[in-house]
Amino acid sequence: MQFIVKFFPEITIKSKPVRKQFVKQLRTNLRNVLRLLDPAIVVESDWDKIIVQCQGVDESLHGQIIDALSCTSGIAHFLDVKEYPFNDMHDAYEKTQALWGHRLQGSSFVVRCKRVGKHEFSSHQLEQYIGGGLNQHSDSNGVDLHNPDITVRLELRDDRLFIINQRYPGLGGFPMGSLDSVVSLISGGFDSTVSTYMTMRRGMRTHFCFFNLGGRDHEIGVKEVALYLWLKFGGGSRVKFISVPFEGVVSEILKNVDDAQMGVILKRMMLRAAEQVAASLDVEALVTGEAVAQVSSQTLRNLTVIDAVTDTLVMRPLITSDKEDIIRTARKIGTEEFAAVMPEYCGVISVKPTTRAKPERIEHEETKFDFAVLEKALAEAVYTNIDEIAEQDLTSQDVEVLQVPIQDGIIIDVRHPSEEERKPLQPQAVTVEKIPFYDLHRRFAELDKSKTYLLYCDKGVMSKLHASHLLEQGYTNVKVYRPS
Repeated sequence: MQFIVKFFPEITIKSKPVRKQFVKQLRTNLRNVLRLLDPAIVVESDWDKIIVQCQGVDESLHGQIIDALSCTSGIAHFLDVKEYPFNDMHDAYEKTQALWGHRLQGSSFVVRCKRVGKHEFSSHQLEQYIGGGLNQHSDSNGVDLHNPDITVRLELRDDRLFIINQRYPGLGGFPMGSLDSVVSLISGGFDSTVSTYMTMRRGMRTHFCFFNLGGRDHEIGVKEVALYLWLKFGGGSRVKFISVPFEGVVSEILKNVDDAQMGVILKRMMLRAAEQVAASLDVEALVTGEAVAQVSSQTLRNLTVIDAVTDTLVMRPLITSDKEDIIRTARKIGTEEFAAVMPEYCGVISVKPTTRAKPERIEHEETKFDFAVLEKALAEAVYTNIDEIAEQDLTSQDVEVLQVPIQDGIIIDVRHPSEEERKPLQPQAVTVEKIPFYDLHRRFAELDKSKTYLLYCDKGVMSKLHASHLLEQGYTNVKVYRPS
């Protein structure tokens, strides 16, 4: 199987050295992602494209490659290509007819061909021959040279014929890691997950910074969505998940700060802390999911007062977005389900929050705040490599991992529905239930406690994280299924 990857247009207009750098980064990212699917996959770059090749016709692997390419930033679109030896024009027609003839029913079409090398005919003559044959031997609505419903594309390079089987849209943006890194303040809701995705899509290596206001359950939920985003769109980049315990900061604000000013001051404390996190990672920008006037702390006046506590650039990709647009994007990228079940931990709820904070009033209120509490929170922050989340010391339970299902055991496939649909789990003589990880904890309590459940996901990371959490909650009938 072969795929031809076309670059995001903004890459192609860069200077030659910058373009080469971006293409090199994209090639590296694709190699890192695809070798996890099959180490034999070959990724080679050319001036105007990247070619992905793999031996065999494994349909499951074919689908996984399509999914990986669809989620890799820097790609405008990619082509699923069928390669054949070229014999003559009639043989080329027959191969095209076999691949495309049944798809032309009821549609107008045109054949377009690129030709490289020496041949006894022109590209136009080849188009006419194949198009004429398809027109005669299919149930199409005929040839339309100017506004066809379907364009059948071919490329002839010397003695090799390439027929485009299907075109897929890419993610766009720049290759992950080709731009500077950022730290995203992520709470697990709609806004912060979408803004994080947007910086990842643009090519910025994005670290996850979480301010824990709601205890371990809140942290587990945010880790889930951060891990999901990284696995799907991270391109194999090395980033960290930073958890900052902020319950003490919230308590200090509730005890000592005027009710109307609490929301703005909490955001200022978060930016102060995030600035130090970013400095420790040598990162020069922060990312938030704020949109103008969505809540009281996000008026332009309040955002100005909040930003005054830091010299670090604060990026707000969603600043003019409508909530419905944000939710639609969350649905598209697969984070809607996370956000829908993520508890709201506002930290502080004012009766009459200010929408026009005054710097002098805010500064006066902050004189009542003991900044040693903020320093303590930063000192206790935990930095974890994102790919090691399931292994970190916070999990106090040892999870048993099985390569073969036990008798009478029930496998629970915890993958996102889109991933499960792409690569169904089909073990023999074992019951499989499908419960997405974002719904697992709610539904696990309803399951038969006399049964043993084996959690499964592709990489074994999400399943181990959830199994550990369930064991900590007192469920002893859970293990991890990780086939060799």
